[in-house]
Amino acid sequence: MQKILIIAPSWVGDTMLVQPMLARLKQRHPGVQLDVLAPLWTATLLRQMPEVHGVIANPFPHGALKLFARYRLGKQLRASHYDQAIVLPNSFKSALVPYFAGVPLRTGFIGEMRYGLLNDARKLDKGALPLMVERFAQLAEAPNDRIPRPIPHPKLQVDTKQRQELLGRLGLRDDRPIAVFCPGAEYGPAKRWPVPYFAELAQILRERGYAVWLIGSGKDKESGDKIIALGNETCRNLCGATDLSEAIMLLSAASLVVSNDSGLMHLAAALDRPMLALYGSSSPHFTPPLSEQAQVIKLELPCSPCFKRTCPQGHFNCMMHLTPQMVAQYIPELPTV
Repeated sequence: MQKILIIAPSWVGDTMLVQPMLARLKQRHPGVQLDVLAPLWTATLLRQMPEVHGVIANPFPHGALKLFARYRLGKQLRASHYDQAIVLPNSFKSALVPYFAGVPLRTGFIGEMRYGLLNDARKLDKGALPLMVERFAQLAEAPNDRIPRPIPHPKLQVDTKQRQELLGRLGLRDDRPIAVFCPGAEYGPAKRWPVPYFAELAQILRERGYAVWLIGSGKDKESGDKIIALGNETCRNLCGATDLSEAIMLLSAASLVVSNDSGLMHLAAALDRPMLALYGSSSPHFTPPLSEQAQVIKLELPCSPCFKRTCPQGHFNCMMHLTPQMVAQYIPELPTV
């Protein structure tokens, strides 16, 4: 049986974009075992992908070299006898473990000083592969082969019985349309629509018959509290109250998701939920929500996208000028009963 080790990216959204590559590997190599080396915070998501056999914890903090620790982990993985490793991040550090593990075929794009660490190093043609999901998918192919198109969208499935049990535990009801807000973005504030704008949009949605839930990590709880304090006492702030698998179940119940460009945005797209995706400093031409039900809302300003964590010009116009009234124009009509 062929065994392939995938070195996964660190972000939740990027991890969701790996799934089409995994599916393609399964198609090309029937019976292949796919194991993924990934951070603990993405392990739950990976275990929900049927293509994944096992998840190996990547214990290394972002940016840390930890050379000897990577050597020890690679040495431990030698016993697994992987036939191939596919390294998705472009960093030097990410290619070390499969090299130390003695994996005979080590595939990835040419990155920072990786010659020798990768022996199947591919040159990335950014023009031919503008999307991140395409770049990941390309690494599932043999060298010089083109990816089959169209690339299937990532998909997540949710057990409806488990979802109902979760709603019961959280005291939530789904007897009316639900709008889920995802006000966070782990990368930085330049990707976050202003909290007062979320608060104003929540009021508009409630007037149109929606219940509004706020989901995110514990870091987003303060933003959620502020949205509620700004005239939205009936909204539920669930930021920090769920783990990732529970957040996925809550997203699956949504009639509408309003999200910054974030990991939760990509999960909502994989659940095929109607969505308004708000872009500021980042680009939907690189990491769009991959769903026909998603609408991207973005101002085409000369300074955007800058891909910075904070606005380099200090004005944050890409989000400040994207008003709640503008976003409200994209709210879909609820079906009449």
